[in-house]
Amino acid sequence: MLRYLALLLLAPWLLVLGWAYFTYPKSLPRTAARRAFDWLALVLAAIAAVVSAGWGFEAAPPPQVDAFGRASGAIWQQVLPALLGYGACVAVLVLAMLLRFLLWRPARR
Repeated sequence: MLRYLALLLLAPWLLVLGWAYFTYPKSLPRTAARRAFDWLALVLAAIAAVVSAGWGFEAAPPPQVDAFGRASGAIWQQVLPALLGYGACVAVLVLAMLLRFLLWRPARR
């Protein structure tokens, strides 16, 4: 469970970003194909965030135990997964937003 603690704490903000992606912009046509594309993008963003967070937890070195017990540095096992999970989620949503705009851009008058 500690592996995904950082992502769990970041989840409300990721949900807000997902909601904003799904809702805006209102100028693009809302077709069934666009909604399916949006859901696929949100699922891919969630998968990318979870996979990246898991990889970040494994990549962060565990703190060394010395004569005084655990040294500081254990925070990086939560910070790195949060950064990587957030970055992966945002990267997928940004790419999807650009692709969505290219596919469903409003017609120029």
